[in-house]
Amino acid sequence: MYRSILLLPALLLAALIAPAFAVEPFDLPLWPHGAPGSEGQTSAEVVKDLTEANHGVVTRQLSNIHNPSLIVYLPPKEKANGAAMIIAPGGGHQFLSIDLEGHEVAKWMNNIGVAGIILKYRLARSSGSPYKVEEHALADGLRAVRMVRAHAKEWEIDPARIGFMGFSAGGEVASLVETRFDKGNGSAADPVERESSRPDFAVLVYPGTRAENVKIASDTPSTFLVQADDDRIGSERSAEYFLLLKKAGVPAELHIYRRGGHGFGIRGRKIPTSTWTARLEDWMSDSGYLKPRE
Repeated sequence: MYRSILLLPALLLAALIAPAFAVEPFDLPLWPHGAPGSEGQTSAEVVKDLTEANHGVVTRQLSNIHNPSLIVYLPPKEKANGAAMIIAPGGGHQFLSIDLEGHEVAKWMNNIGVAGIILKYRLARSSGSPYKVEEHALADGLRAVRMVRAHAKEWEIDPARIGFMGFSAGGEVASLVETRFDKGNGSAADPVERESSRPDFAVLVYPGTRAENVKIASDTPSTFLVQADDDRIGSERSAEYFLLLKKAGVPAELHIYRRGGHGFGIRGRKIPTSTWTARLEDWMSDSGYLKPRE
């Protein structure tokens, strides 16, 4: 009995400590005191549950975002390789497909040792929105890169292996981020603003961007593009973007699948695009982004 009583505090301590070692996602505001341009916007985020008719899978749409933030999924330490991927879900700038192109992608990234970091950015085309894509959504994307770089040591991330991935409208944000970055403001009072906003690589998945809206230069990060030829927004967008990257001397890889439509995400379905994540993993590995952290 005496021994059991002595063991009890130790068992309780172990129970309290154990959860600290579990990897749980957490939410981090991009601007702790509110996002510039969102002053006076205090209404809560809206989550809408939908059931896909053909697959019976419940997925959520997130809208009414006024306090942009990051949802951070860090991989288990035994898997972590030091790379990170910021993930911008799509939704036509009206909502975010937060499950299909957010949480599911972040979890897949963790499976290959990469930190998956979902960006909840402001939506320019939702009803009554005061925001603009090339101002507020872009600002959120640039700030996300700075934020991840500022927390690199804490999150055990290599600051030279931070990617930016975007789906559909999020792909437009990704293209803007990878072509309109800056080196950071070394004299800024906010330490996050001192960091570079340049991603080290980018992934554009059925992107909503138009090549004529971006200026690709030789310092544009290496880019992976994937789209289906039967995409309703037109696969030529990715093809044109790829050609501009090649013209500027930027390393790039393009995959256009015969069939898959728009919004296929990473879910396993009996369509050709269901294997695209394997191609992405190959590209990331071959490019050195999945090497073990030194």
